[in-house]
Amino acid sequence: MWETDLQKLARDHHLRELSVMASPSGPLMSVKGQSTLLFASNNYLGLANHPLLKQAAQKAIEQFGVGAGASRLISGNLLPHHDLELALAQFTHTEAALTFSSGYATNLGVIPRLAKTDGIIFADRLCHASLIDACRLSRATLRVFHHNDVDHLQSLLTKRPLKRPILFITEGVFSMNGDLPPLPELARLAEEFEAILLVDDAHGTGVMGPTGRGTIEHFGVESANIHHMGTLSKALGVSGGFMTGTKDFIAYLINTSRSFIYSTAPPPAMAAAAQMAIQVIQQEPERRARLWQNRELMYQGLIAMGCHMTKTESPILPIIVNDPSLALEMSHGLQKHGIYIPAIRPPTVPKGTSRLRVTVMSEHSIEQIGAALEAIQQVGQSLKIF
Repeated sequence: MWETDLQKLARDHHLRELSVMASPSGPLMSVKGQSTLLFASNNYLGLANHPLLKQAAQKAIEQFGVGAGASRLISGNLLPHHDLELALAQFTHTEAALTFSSGYATNLGVIPRLAKTDGIIFADRLCHASLIDACRLSRATLRVFHHNDVDHLQSLLTKRPLKRPILFITEGVFSMNGDLPPLPELARLAEEFEAILLVDDAHGTGVMGPTGRGTIEHFGVESANIHHMGTLSKALGVSGGFMTGTKDFIAYLINTSRSFIYSTAPPPAMAAAAQMAIQVIQQEPERRARLWQNRELMYQGLIAMGCHMTKTESPILPIIVNDPSLALEMSHGLQKHGIYIPAIRPPTVPKGTSRLRVTVMSEHSIEQIGAALEAIQQVGQSLKIF
C-alpha cells in the first residue's frame, strides 16, 4: 500500500528524505561529508551551540540526570521545569507559563481547551499543521479565512451562528512565508466579537519586538483576549513549547491539557538550557541586531537579482519557484556550491507555490551571505528562474 503512495510522491516531486548533519547547528555544517553553509535553520540567534547553554545543560544532567522519569503531575516536575516557567512568565510579562515537550504538543494541548465543542474557530489559511490538527481535535466548528485577509474574516463573522464562543488563530510569523499577521486588526475584531485570539509565535519568540518578546510586542498590542504561544526550539535554540497567561488559565491547562498531563516531562537539561537562553537573549541584544542586519543584507541581495519573494518581514526569506521539480533542481544545484537550502514543496506549502526557504542567523558572516547570494544567482540563472 505505502509503496504505491511513495511512487506517487516521487512522480509528483514531493518525496522527501532525511539529510544527516554531522556537526552542531550553525552557519557552517558538515552535510554528506562536505563543509556546507547552512541557510535553512530556525536557530536564528545561534544559541543551539552556545557555550553557556551547553554548560547549563551539563550542570542539570549532573544534578538531575538525563530524564525526568515521569509526567509532571506524577513525579517529573523537577526544579529546572519550575524555574524555566518562572523565567518565561517574567520574559513575556505574564503571570504564569506552562511548558510542553514540543510546540506541536503545546497546540494540541491548548486549543481544545480554548475552543469548546460548541464553539467556532476562525483560522488563517496558512496556519501550521499543528494548529489545524488541534482545531480538528477540539471538535469545534472550523472556518478558514484567506491568508491575512481581515475583510474575509469579518464577512465570515457576520454569518456565524449567534451566542457561540469564538476563537481566532494566527501565527505571529508565518513559518513558510515569513510574513506577519494584521495583529492590531485581529485584536480589534476579537474585542468587538468577544473572541479569544491565539497567536502561535513560534518563529517570533526571541526575534520580533524591541526586546525579543515576540510579535505581540512588535505590534504593541496588549489585550486580555490575546493568548501567547511560543517555542523553545527556534531562536532559543533548545526544544519544547510553552503557553503563557494568567495563573488561573495555566492552572486550568495543568488540569485539563491532555498532551501535558499524559506526557513524560521534558529532560531537565533542556529546561535549564532554555532558561539560560532567555538570559542570553536579554543580556546580548546585539545578537538580535546582527540577525536583522544579516536579514536585510540577504533580502536586498535576493531582491536585486530578481527573485520572486513573499511579503516577508522576518529572517525567513522564501524564493518562490512554483514548480516542485524546479525547486528540487535548484536546491541540488546549490548543494554543489556548498550551500544548503532545501526545497519546500506540498503539502508543506500550497500546490503551485514550491520554494527555496532561505533563513539567516545572527552568526552568519557578511562573507558567508555574499557566497550564498552568488551561488543563488548562478544556479537561478542557469535554471532560468530569474
